[in-house]
Amino acid sequence: MTHEPGQIEIRGLSKTFGAVKAVDNLSFSVPAGTITGFLGPNGAGKTTTLRCLLGLIGPTSGAATIGGRAYVDLSHPSATVGAMLEASSFHPARSGRNHLRVYCVVNGFPDRRADEVLDVVGLAKAAGQKVRGYSMGMRQRLGLAAALLGDPKVLILDEPANGLDPEGIAWLRRFLRRMAEEGRTVLVSSHVLSEVEQTVDNVVIINRGTLVRQGSIAELAEHEGLTVLVRGPDLDRLATVLPDRATADRQDTTMRVTGLTTEELGHLAFTERIELHELTAERSDLEKIFFALTGDAGPVEHFGGEGGDL
Repeated sequence: MTHEPGQIEIRGLSKTFGAVKAVDNLSFSVPAGTITGFLGPNGAGKTTTLRCLLGLIGPTSGAATIGGRAYVDLSHPSATVGAMLEASSFHPARSGRNHLRVYCVVNGFPDRRADEVLDVVGLAKAAGQKVRGYSMGMRQRLGLAAALLGDPKVLILDEPANGLDPEGIAWLRRFLRRMAEEGRTVLVSSHVLSEVEQTVDNVVIINRGTLVRQGSIAELAEHEGLTVLVRGPDLDRLATVLPDRATADRQDTTMRVTGLTTEELGHLAFTERIELHELTAERSDLEKIFFALTGDAGPVEHFGGEGGDL
């Protein structure tokens, strides 16, 4: 099997900690040149999967590879993969520039890369400032700068939008898109579903260590079905002629029907001579799809946060 240089492959990955199976026979792929959102509730196994992919822990079984090779087998891992799993591991008394220069020395990168990546992430003016004075958003940018030092083909980012203000989030969205357009592979774990929906090409949703669904948001919406909004003077009669595979939710002068397309519902109304005033397809957004697939009815902020995942 041939592998693209930046392609991420998770195949039959399992990882247990004592009696706890954090990841259970998980398989998915992330094509090169795309942005993929990696989603799941707390405890779903996202962090464990990313740690296996980065060689920080060994899998119990299965494999996690980049370009067909395990992270530890890459000839120059830090120049192939840039990762940001924690944005708080900075020495508070070092400047942003000196923090990055330490990484340059360790990984064999020229010192000039520190200033180059600080400029890329918008921290050039704060390069000489001690990290203790950085805001959370600035620390996020510094973590991203560290991931970029080796000009990697693969970026693995855990909650990169944490602490960013709206302007910073918009900047991050443009930045990740530019990375993908340059042919890089971007895997982003995030709990901000509204932002993921605007940023990614594909999503991978896991729960309890197993794959729930993978695909584009449009594909997931299609798979989960659509809702058709209907408005008209004779909705009660329309409800009585719906086929068994359709369900209806009546609210005053409107009704939402699931299980039928707009074409099928329009044809049914025509053949039954039922007058309609509106017929509109409403596809689910990512948040609705996520909760439908994972069975999590809580607010978005309650999953994927710090320290809650295995």
